[in-house]
Amino acid sequence: MIYAIVAVVSLAVGGVASYFITGKMLEKKLGNAKHIAEKAIKDAEEKASTIKKEAVLEAKEEALKIKTDSENECRERRNEIQKMEARILEKEENIDRKNDILDQKMQSIDDAKQNLETKKQELEDAKQEILKEKEGIQKELEKVAGLTREEAKKQVVDGIIDEARKDAGNIVRDIENQAREEGEKKARDIVTLAIQKCATDQTADVTVTTVTLPSDEIKGRIIGREGRNIRAIENATGVDLIVDDTPDAVILSSFDPIRREVARLTLEKLITDGRIHPARVEDIVEKVKKDIENTIKDAGENASFEAGVFNLHPELIKILGRLKYRTSYGQNVMKHSLETSYIAGLLAGELGANVALAKRAGLLHDIGKALDFEMEGTHVSIGVDVAKKFKESPEVIHCIEAHHGGVEFKSIEAILVQVADAISSSRPGARRESLDAYVKRLEKLEAIANSFKGVDSSFAIQAGREIRIAVKPEEVDDASMVILAKEIARKIEAELEYPGQIKVNIIREVRATDIAS
Repeated sequence: MIYAIVAVVSLAVGGVASYFITGKMLEKKLGNAKHIAEKAIKDAEEKASTIKKEAVLEAKEEALKIKTDSENECRERRNEIQKMEARILEKEENIDRKNDILDQKMQSIDDAKQNLETKKQELEDAKQEILKEKEGIQKELEKVAGLTREEAKKQVVDGIIDEARKDAGNIVRDIENQAREEGEKKARDIVTLAIQKCATDQTADVTVTTVTLPSDEIKGRIIGREGRNIRAIENATGVDLIVDDTPDAVILSSFDPIRREVARLTLEKLITDGRIHPARVEDIVEKVKKDIENTIKDAGENASFEAGVFNLHPELIKILGRLKYRTSYGQNVMKHSLETSYIAGLLAGELGANVALAKRAGLLHDIGKALDFEMEGTHVSIGVDVAKKFKESPEVIHCIEAHHGGVEFKSIEAILVQVADAISSSRPGARRESLDAYVKRLEKLEAIANSFKGVDSSFAIQAGREIRIAVKPEEVDDASMVILAKEIARKIEAELEYPGQIKVNIIREVRATDIAS
């Protein structure tokens, strides 16, 4: 127990002693901390004072710099303003000077305008005086001349027109003569050279429509009992047989030349064979038709080869071969087409044009004549349709379409095909014309010439290739003859169809007679 009390007392004494010791230590630490805090506050105050001084110095320096920059900027602005004021003053002075000059010019213009008005009035007065004098002179001239003003003016105008027509006629004549001389020489050389290189027959074949019989006795056998043989021939061939009083001949009539050829060959074979009856007729006709088809094909191929035109459609070659049996004014169209192809190719070679195109178009230009008895339309339109159907080139189609002048020429080859066609069809011996058509054409030619004022008489000569026209000398002078000839030629071209060319020759004759007594 005592030990416990002693322990408690010891602990109490130890605790009090520890408290006092600890308090001393705390007081010492508190003093140190206070000293440190005071020193830190003092250092902070000194640093703050230093920073404050530095900030004040920096602020003063910045303010000084801003002040200096502001003063410099103000000085520059002031200088610019002074310069602008000087320029404005200078411009105002210039404007004042220009206003003064403008005022002076306006005054001058007003003075000139006033002077002009005065002059204008003087001119108007003078004009009135001149008009009065002119009216007096005009009345005096009308009185002296016995003509009114309009009549005198008309005479002057007519005189000027006549003089102009004479001058124009002389100029046209000179130009035409010069162009004709040069053009004809060049054209003559080219055409002559082309024709020299083209060797063709001078006269063309004519399709035969009459079958010659060895004797008149054979006519009865052709007719047969009650006409059965002739009916069989007509039914099988589609051709009318005319057996009349013509000695030793039978005439074949059909619009289709191939049918006529089939009938002709059939009759010749029947006459040669001697056996003439309906069954034999049918056999011969079938054989002849097959032979004709082969002949047509061979003729087309030969024509293509001779002309040097290749790559034709097989059907087009057959149509071309049919031209062997087609004639136009007595001219064989196959030979005419070949001749046109030769000449067109030669002309194209001389002129540097497309030779192959010219030859191909020349060979096919009349292809429509092979079908014009089967189809409606002109041979030109039929030919164009056939060429399009078998895929010919647009250039060839245009040459076919233009070879009679139906459309405007678009290529030199089309012109050459037309020229070659005209040369082939119009050369001597190429074509023949029925007497009625020939006479009507000559009458129409003379009627066209006689329809012009001043024509006294006209005569068609040289088989219609030239017309000579006599004019009245008191109505048509030398210069007007040139214009009259051109007008007549244009009307002939527009109204008359003819092969080749027609020369218009105008004659003016003046005669003076007197009697010596």
